[in-house]
Amino acid sequence: MATPEEDERIEFKEARTRFKFRRLVEYCVALGNEGGGRLVLGVSDARPRKVVGSQAFAGKIEATKADLIQELRIRVEVDEFPHPNGRVLVFKVPSRPRGIPLSDKGRYLMRGGEGLIPMTPDQLQAIFAESIPDYSAEIIDGVTMSDLDGSAIEHFRRLWTEDSGNSDLRTRSLEQLLFDAHLVSDAGVTVAALVLFGTRQALSRHLAQAEIIYEYRSQDSSIRSQQRMSFRSGFLLVQDDLWNSVALRNDAFHFQSGLFRREIRAFDEEVVREALLNAVTHRDYRAPGSVFVRQFPHRLEVESPGGFPAGITRENIVWRREARNRLLAETFERCGLVERSGQGMDIMFKRSIEDGKLPPDFSGTDDHLVRLTLSGHIQDARFIEMLESLSRETAEEVSVDDLIVLDHIHREMEVPEQVERRKQFLLELGIIERVGRGRGTRYLLARRFYKHIDEPGAYTRKRGLDRDTNKQLLLMHIGDNRVVGSRFRDLHQVLPSLSKYQVQTLLRELKEDRQVHSRGVTRAARWYPGPDPDEN
Repeated sequence: MATPEEDERIEFKEARTRFKFRRLVEYCVALGNEGGGRLVLGVSDARPRKVVGSQAFAGKIEATKADLIQELRIRVEVDEFPHPNGRVLVFKVPSRPRGIPLSDKGRYLMRGGEGLIPMTPDQLQAIFAESIPDYSAEIIDGVTMSDLDGSAIEHFRRLWTEDSGNSDLRTRSLEQLLFDAHLVSDAGVTVAALVLFGTRQALSRHLAQAEIIYEYRSQDSSIRSQQRMSFRSGFLLVQDDLWNSVALRNDAFHFQSGLFRREIRAFDEEVVREALLNAVTHRDYRAPGSVFVRQFPHRLEVESPGGFPAGITRENIVWRREARNRLLAETFERCGLVERSGQGMDIMFKRSIEDGKLPPDFSGTDDHLVRLTLSGHIQDARFIEMLESLSRETAEEVSVDDLIVLDHIHREMEVPEQVERRKQFLLELGIIERVGRGRGTRYLLARRFYKHIDEPGAYTRKRGLDRDTNKQLLLMHIGDNRVVGSRFRDLHQVLPSLSKYQVQTLLRELKEDRQVHSRGVTRAARWYPGPDPDEN
């Protein structure tokens, strides 16, 4: 029996003899709040996972299912699997209802690290916001099928047919096609239909803000744009023209990897298209402003009216999914322009990091505007080579979370807490290394990657000197200043790559070995060589 990796959608517990029903309820609540998943009993928690067998709820499966329905008001399916090492029990938890978070005795739970934690206020707010009416599904007075462009609808038909494999879509009338996609109804034409298929005249009359303005500036300091175009037609009519405008001035970087030479464009087509889809899908169409696409030689900005949807922040945007305009999002899903798993943001981050660029940046976003900046500048060609070496050397798939960890470690930044758990996976694969202990722990890319790019010195610099050498440097400085003593801030400057806590730990060890002693306290303290003469 295969045991996939534990993540947000699956949880393993040994539960060899029993598993408390209340704990079962708590995990079902957390999994349901995170979109549904599975709780597996009888498999070891730690990797490499092994089947150990479980006697939990033996002979009580139907009663347990009934009790879960009573507690959660959702149906949890339970499967039992025989195995030579014992029985495995799998609880299949569906997603919570739209707009309704699951709770246990008033506690709204989600998974966090190795346990369960309360959901944050912004996460609860995002769930409750799901029940807010979808503006993109509202009917616009006075708009009829004649205000929609037939060629745009035919394009939608081709995309939907290709993505769904449903050949019956080819024979439906344009009106029936949109009716089946919930874009029109007996009451009239929706906002989403006008955004996607509207003619320029119809949008100008009824929804002028559904416009995308493209500007090109040859320098960051340019006040006026060298080119400006307005795209005020259904998005399916203009999306290719928008990309072609970007592609006209899309510089190429040629990268040599071994015997192979590859080309990396300043702006990746898939990333740019995802950014445009994101702006069209999530902008606030009740706000009067247009979407702006501003291109510079090495930077692309996409601005859209309205802040982030409820529950979305700069810190969680890679991992949280929330559509402001659900009908628009569902329509893009139908025609395959948006991943059904909501992975558009994943793609943007993954492709940017793989191309050695800075991740998408949402600095400048506020309650009224979302500003996305895509970097067209390759930060470090060696990092690209390291990632390509990684893909060749390991059979494990490197996820966007893994790439975010590697990018932050490479740039010597603190790893976001949402992907902290991936460090252990990367350590086990030998992709990263741990240096130091406790609060002074640091991570760096493994030695073999620096060796591969023929820069072992960079590895030595990033890893720092070994512990004994660091102590000798401290002793040397303290000895040279034996008369006036050494301040802690001066000792920290001796080892600038270490944290204050790490330097303090080395000094404490030297003091315990009676090689140094201190006089004074806090900032006035001074360090001197040898044992404290006042000690017996």
